[in-house]
Amino acid sequence: MTTRIALMGAGGRMGTRIDALASSDSMIEVVARFHRENMSETALARGVHVVVDFSCEHGTHAAIAIARSTNAALLVGTTGLSEGVENILENLSATHAVLIAPNTSLGVAVTRRLAQLAAELLGSSEWSVDIVESHHDRKKDAPSGTALALARSLASGGMPVLPEKIHAIRAGDTIGEHEIRFAGPSERIHLMHQAVSRDLFAAGAVRAAKWLAGRAPGRYRMEDVLG
Repeated sequence: MTTRIALMGAGGRMGTRIDALASSDSMIEVVARFHRENMSETALARGVHVVVDFSCEHGTHAAIAIARSTNAALLVGTTGLSEGVENILENLSATHAVLIAPNTSLGVAVTRRLAQLAAELLGSSEWSVDIVESHHDRKKDAPSGTALALARSLASGGMPVLPEKIHAIRAGDTIGEHEIRFAGPSERIHLMHQAVSRDLFAAGAVRAAKWLAGRAPGRYRMEDVLG
């Protein structure tokens, strides 16, 4: 079955890449494209299976409204969302399949799993952990949503990360680099993910949208897409 998606933020950097990738994939079709000028025209999304949102907080509100009106699943890749929107998404997951992915890279999903496992194995007072993330100088939110997600994975493994141990760098045209640094007695362990093309995020979003279509209500993560 072909997955029909509505794309919020269709004119943005991620939206255009997802649209281009979907055009060459017979198993997914972009049937509605939303941008600043037509966010309220929810009728355009009739018959969609998944709403894919890579926009801004205002766009996420519109994506939520579309998901509700069409009974579609929702994939949110927008970062820097307020606590209020996070709460709305949590409530929506009681009736809809909602996948919140501050980073749609499958490699980052693997890194999150490895981070949790490392925390479980190393979690003691003898080990400390820092997260260092780098992005281009136009990125507004800091620390990144991915860095915060990595921190949650570490906390799930029993190694909470203090806010001052998350370090954000905004410089140049860096697409995205995230490194977890474990420091113990006489040894160090580094886990690092480096994005070398934004196409990897589009590929992950397309795969996640196809996976999300038809799922039961609930809140999902990219790690769930891995299986």
